[in-house]
Amino acid sequence: MNKTKTEIVVVGAGPGGYAAAFYAADLGKKVILVEKDQRLGGVCLNRGCIPSKALLHAAELIQEAKESSFRGIHFGTPKLDLKQMRAWKESILDKLGQGIASLCQRRKVEVIYGRGHFEDSKTLRVETEKGQQFIEYETAIIAVGSRPALPAAFDLGNPRIMTSTEALELEEIPGDLLVVGGGYIGMELSTVYATLGSRIVMVEALDTILAGADPDLVRPVKDYAEKHFKEIRLKAKVTKMETSGKKIKVEMEHNGKKSAELYDRVLVSVGRVPNCDDLGLENTQVTRNDKGFIQVNSKQQTQDPSIYAIGDAAGGVLLAHKAHKEARVAVEVIMGEMSVFEDVVMPAVVFTNPEVAWCGLTEAEAKQKNIPVEVVKFPWAASGRAMTFDRTEGLTKLVVEPETERLLGVGIVGHGAGELISEGVLAIEMGATVRDMAESVHPHPTLSETLMESADLFFGHATHAIFRKKTAAVEAAK
Repeated sequence: MNKTKTEIVVVGAGPGGYAAAFYAADLGKKVILVEKDQRLGGVCLNRGCIPSKALLHAAELIQEAKESSFRGIHFGTPKLDLKQMRAWKESILDKLGQGIASLCQRRKVEVIYGRGHFEDSKTLRVETEKGQQFIEYETAIIAVGSRPALPAAFDLGNPRIMTSTEALELEEIPGDLLVVGGGYIGMELSTVYATLGSRIVMVEALDTILAGADPDLVRPVKDYAEKHFKEIRLKAKVTKMETSGKKIKVEMEHNGKKSAELYDRVLVSVGRVPNCDDLGLENTQVTRNDKGFIQVNSKQQTQDPSIYAIGDAAGGVLLAHKAHKEARVAVEVIMGEMSVFEDVVMPAVVFTNPEVAWCGLTEAEAKQKNIPVEVVKFPWAASGRAMTFDRTEGLTKLVVEPETERLLGVGIVGHGAGELISEGVLAIEMGATVRDMAESVHPHPTLSETLMESADLFFGHATHAIFRKKTAAVEAAK
């Protein structure tokens, strides 16, 4: 029997798993990292964040070329070479995967490629190409991630019914593509395929796309989608799918009417489920909730004293940067430090066209929780930099606590919103006030200025916009 002993074993080499392994190794621990795929990086690198952003960038180039004629720049019709595009995308993933592998070597983190299975609370069996290997550990960190959900009613075994995993392979550009689900994954991939030439019909069961974001931030995205998609159907439900020759026949209900339509392909984007099955968790004290996610406390500890869980496997918001933060917390707790995953300002970014990003308290959440706030908004139509991009549809908003003037939330929609939101995260984490942001000099001309100008608006004296703030005297007079 092939046995190995280690202090920490990390199961899963995604952004949470390898971050935990590296941090623990940096702090002097002997670490083994177990990964079932041959390329490290997990879902984010291989089947999620990175490939989708690569394709979104390609789509953005095509869209900019189409819209540049009024600038006096004329391009011919783009010619797509899908094979070359896939190769370009894969080259990015290979470089990143090799980079992670190199960092493992330099940190002396041993990598074992294979599928992990808990024999008990102190032993992990790994099924490798060379046979079984048993790892005896002091502490285990589960970071196995998640996968796209595919309801049984849609799982026909037909490759024309895709999840995000298959959609990112970009095998072909379907003429008619039905996208089921208007969340961030569905919207991002719809943006890609619409730009590449697909006629997109989007079906969303709720009354809005991008649920969770404030409506005023969603509006420019919806406007773009309505212009570039064939149709968006809200409060709609797909009831049945079946194969019909080389098409997929889809039955749905919308506006009280039933219909049956044919599509070349269907993308199902209705959420994700954790990769926690077949891990042998029943041989440990680890518990899971009714959706299959591992139950953890604020220290990322499971019910088993020897096992921690982080990232998508532990539920909550399924974001790579959330997994990274949880990795830090778990390792610090293992090292005996006082660390908890509480009151963390977690940014969210949707890489649609335009991008949407927010952090802290949203305006909608404030209303739901009856939290008194003052909201100020700076329109990008007043931004010189936005005009140079021809992207004036954007908006920057601040959610402020009236009494203390402390920043509670920041929301941005517009070109590069994901690159701008971190200033908001830092401000909220540091307990900054809106005056702190207003008095911090921002370079001109930049989109980051819209944060400063939003803060200036709170006081009624933004340079490039007018907002007559109600004074205390006026309020008292009423």
